[in-house]
Amino acid sequence: MSTNSKPTFELRRELGAAAATAVVVGTIIGSGIFRVPSTMMAAAGSSTMVYAAWIVGGLLSFFGALTYAELGAMRPEAGGEYVYIRDAYGKLPAFLYGWTWFAIAKPASIATVTTGLTDALSALKMFSFLADPVFGGLAKFTWAQVVAIIATLLISYLNFIGIKKAGLFQLIFTILKCGMLIAIAAIGFAYANGTFANFSTHTAHHGSGFMIALVAALWAYDGWNDLSMVGGEVKDPQKNIPLALILGVGICGALYMLMNAAVQFVMTAQQIADVKSPAAEMIRIVLGPNGAAIITAGIALSLLVTLNGTIMSGSRIPFALAKDRTFFPGLATVHPEYATPANSIWIQAICAIILLLVAATFKELLEIAIFSEWLFYMIAASTIFVFRIKEPQVIRPYKCFGYPVVPALFILSASILLYQTFMENVMNSTVCCLIIAAGVPVYLWFTRNQNQALTS
Repeated sequence: MSTNSKPTFELRRELGAAAATAVVVGTIIGSGIFRVPSTMMAAAGSSTMVYAAWIVGGLLSFFGALTYAELGAMRPEAGGEYVYIRDAYGKLPAFLYGWTWFAIAKPASIATVTTGLTDALSALKMFSFLADPVFGGLAKFTWAQVVAIIATLLISYLNFIGIKKAGLFQLIFTILKCGMLIAIAAIGFAYANGTFANFSTHTAHHGSGFMIALVAALWAYDGWNDLSMVGGEVKDPQKNIPLALILGVGICGALYMLMNAAVQFVMTAQQIADVKSPAAEMIRIVLGPNGAAIITAGIALSLLVTLNGTIMSGSRIPFALAKDRTFFPGLATVHPEYATPANSIWIQAICAIILLLVAATFKELLEIAIFSEWLFYMIAASTIFVFRIKEPQVIRPYKCFGYPVVPALFILSASILLYQTFMENVMNSTVCCLIIAAGVPVYLWFTRNQNQALTS
């Protein structure tokens, strides 16, 4: 086959508006709502400041969604941010984005989600074996890592056999996830000894506590951008991508506020700051020790849906790179029956499994992912200014509300989060920068081989 021939198969547009919204909601709501309220309260010191952080973080994420809504409606192609950066800044910056997502961000995100899933399950007595080494210590890893690997393979297979099936899974289980979060909040508000006086309680806090709480809130809202990566498979993308982004972030913000209020109704500020998972402690207070199964089921369900959205979106990045002939050609393969980027899905799973074997803790994996992700959120969002200048006459099915203030505020928030992340995790952030830079010789190698193939 000639190197210039078109692929025989293409991705299909099979994600409707509901499934696209579920990708946004299901990917955003992971373990963040269960983990970060404690961090936010310990840092900010009062429910007023915590709510301010939730609101500001939600608004900034919403500003990002509005920015991406314009970009996604203009360029509804597989790869999302890769396409925006490529068309605005050129192939090398776009490759560095794709390389970073392929080498660090998405495998680390997948590994983080599956590690969080096993962490949640291990809280139950019946899953206490997850902390044990495999085969009595003969292997150097634990049963938790084995379960995390199995979850990665199963959800990768679901995505392999068709985005329509993966989208239906995302829709059904996102609805269940949202229902469960509402039910957990209702349990809190039904507590006879709960009181709104708890909202006026305080605890000791850091001088820069609001910024720490804001960073935690932004992390909890993270994942709304994933829909852009599957833009090439969304039906009527000019309408459905903006709708799903805006509606999805709004739903998440409302659920986060509701859950936080329920926790605060049951617990004082000091109680919230002193526990690892305030939502789990709230359920224990209201229902007793047996209530642990409810919160564990909520966390596990939440993370499973997040895992599906993360695997779905991440696999489109190496696919887009390969289609542009700047990465391994086999990753551009589309399965003839399922119309999915089959090789890309499985190579992503392998990368995530490698990370699960070498860096098994939630904290390590999160620190690997967060810096690289927000660096490219900032760069991708900035392309809206480039396109407005370079392509003023192009039809924009959706125009970003509040332009240029809204995207500028999002870019500013991304830069603040980047600074905070770098200063808190200098070593891991530096390693991320070095891996990004390592993409330059990789890009030169692929482009040289492409040029040789075209001239031979």
